[in-house]
Amino acid sequence: MSVSQGHHQRILILDFGSQYTQLIARRIREMGVYCEIRPCTDEPPSEAPPGLLGVVLSGGPSSVYDDDAPPFHSTWLDLDLPILGICYGMQLMASAAGASVERAEQREYGPAVLRGTGQSEHPLAATMAGQRTVWMSHGDHVAVAPTGWTSVAESDNCPVAAMVSADGRRAALQFHPEVTHSEGGTAVLRAFVLEMCGANGDWTMGSFVDREVASIRARVGSAHVICALSGGVDSSVVAALLHRAIGPQLHCVFVDNGVLRAGERAQVAAEFSEFDLTVVDARGRFLDALAGVTDPERKRKIIGHTFIEVFEEEAKRLKESVGEIRFLAQGTLYPDVIESVSFRGPSATIKSHHNVGGLPEHMRMDLIEPLRELFKDEVRALGLELGLSETRVYRQPFPGPGLAVRILGEVTQERVDLLQQADRIVDEEIRAAGLYREIWQSFAVLLPIKSVGVMGDSRTYQQTCVVRAVHSTDGMTARVTRLPWECLERISSRIINEVWGINRVAYDISNKPPATIEWE
Repeated sequence: MSVSQGHHQRILILDFGSQYTQLIARRIREMGVYCEIRPCTDEPPSEAPPGLLGVVLSGGPSSVYDDDAPPFHSTWLDLDLPILGICYGMQLMASAAGASVERAEQREYGPAVLRGTGQSEHPLAATMAGQRTVWMSHGDHVAVAPTGWTSVAESDNCPVAAMVSADGRRAALQFHPEVTHSEGGTAVLRAFVLEMCGANGDWTMGSFVDREVASIRARVGSAHVICALSGGVDSSVVAALLHRAIGPQLHCVFVDNGVLRAGERAQVAAEFSEFDLTVVDARGRFLDALAGVTDPERKRKIIGHTFIEVFEEEAKRLKESVGEIRFLAQGTLYPDVIESVSFRGPSATIKSHHNVGGLPEHMRMDLIEPLRELFKDEVRALGLELGLSETRVYRQPFPGPGLAVRILGEVTQERVDLLQQADRIVDEEIRAAGLYREIWQSFAVLLPIKSVGVMGDSRTYQQTCVVRAVHSTDGMTARVTRLPWECLERISSRIINEVWGINRVAYDISNKPPATIEWE
């Protein structure tokens, strides 16, 4: 087993493939307690390492009786630590304790009414007293609590919806307390984390900064670090954290690829003026490479490859002035790390973890990934802790290929200028309406379509712009934002009146799926 080193208290989650595992971790971290997700294939330690206060066994899609059930070292259950099983984790604990896990007559998926039995004074039982609606997702269930355990809640289709052990050190739930659909779910998790495990909530961004700064200084020593600073949240926070740790030993490179949002280059240069920041004007180089290209994938590859070329050239130039650069800093986040480790082991890895910029291996630099323990909302909190502006910290996601994938058809300087103006208006009006922080992404798209219009007494034949705004939590799915009609009218009026070359504005009302958030 491998757990993060550090002095903060932590809870370990063993992942059996549940779609909700990350939610468990987020709920626990919201209590100020560090939580780490590990695949269920991890071997348990001979004894609990310092700082580890408890273990959660997640849900999962399998049955404990399946031939291909996820592998699990049952000696985890022998550790002298509080353990909470959720859904599949409950069935695993029940089976290990000698109870029968049976196929339910009716699959229970979605909201269910949970009723406390009142048969125990256990802290978790107290959070389930009375009746409430919870979220279920199971086909098997425990019909009778095992010897030494007490059923503390039930539902119409689940005779043992929650149970606790006689010694009070073990608890199990058939429902999912981590999802917002479960009434009082957070209270259940708090009872486990704060009462059963005795955590005091020492996980704060302030403590993270202190620990990470010391760690970076110890690792880097007198060496130099290079960071590709895009102006996005992740790279900006990485740069701010490393600058606090090693100051002038950090060298940031910002590449203006010609398809950025209006004013982005000047804003980054101003906000990071105290850093050793190199701003590379490569607009002509990128636009020349994109000339005549209309295929979305070719655009992405051209921009990616050209960025690598430019970044390598700057790294070589820096090497001539400061000497060898041993480290490359990048903004890998915890979800990236989790997705690179399968709960069934290395053979079924979901997504290989690779450096975000796709930098070539021959650069031969060690990676520094100071955000690899954090979720996106924690990265934003860290950015504020480090003194970055709210404008930077809460900036909406922006695609790596920039406006090139929001300009359908060929990317030219003229079309980039048009979209930058239209996109600036969308941004201004969304902010003026107080909606910017509520929306995952809002932007303009330029179509390769012209239509007839009338401006004054003259006929026009100009381009079409589409406005896109969606709600999402992780970008994997998204639903269209119902922007106020007045806001949409202001956006349309301003674009048509202020951006010469666009005479028609449409609003994209497609969800993801079936559409994607970006148009290319």
